[in-house]
Amino acid sequence: MKVKDLLALKGREVISMELDTTVESAVRTMSNRQISAILVTNSGKPIGIFTERDVLRCYIKTAGKPFGEVLIKEAMTTDLIVAEPEEELDNIMGIMIEKNIRHLPVVEKERVIGMLSIRDVLKTQVSNMRTEIHYMKDYIAGTFISEG
Repeated sequence: MKVKDLLALKGREVISMELDTTVESAVRTMSNRQISAILVTNSGKPIGIFTERDVLRCYIKTAGKPFGEVLIKEAMTTDLIVAEPEEELDNIMGIMIEKNIRHLPVVEKERVIGMLSIRDVLKTQVSNMRTEIHYMKDYIAGTFISEG
């Protein structure tokens, strides 16, 4: 299965915020939307990602300074790793595991068209494996019945 196929199933909504947004605002949005990552933009162009891990790092880095006084650009992850729509989910899962990341923006023609989480990828992979196992069991059972 390709990234574009998973996006078609789960949707393409991407929540983003400008880099001058406060961490408090980002955390509230994440909580209200029940998401764990926000794309960070500068004049609409993606420049980073802000995740739950960044919240923890921010708290430690700013020595507990109120999140309303900290800008998201001070806390975001700037090393943005992305996926492309034509990539295979197997490869994407490998990248996410290797790089220890849980969220991956999907980019097409320099534009973010979706966001994948490791949960999205694993859920799809497990579903595909269950289907494969089901068909293999049917095939094996059918082989034994026809030989008997």
